[in-house]
Amino acid sequence: MANQFVTHREDGRWQVKAEGASRATQVFDTQRDAIMRANEIGRNQRSEVTVMGMNGQIRQKQSYGNDPCPPRDRR
Repeated sequence: MANQFVTHREDGRWQVKAEGASRATQVFDTQRDAIMRANEIGRNQRSEVTVMGMNGQIRQKQSYGNDPCPPRDRR
């Protein structure tokens, strides 16, 4: 149930890496492909996905887990 991170590599490719892992789960030529795979893993493992930009800053986050503070129903 490790959180997934999409990060840019020194070789110009993009990787999906589980939090605390020493190696990438998978490496892709495009960020888009890496994000799609990370989201798939996040849904399957009910974890969080964090996408980092080329500059290392967080671009987006998506949670597929049990949110301890769900939004209120706005009916």
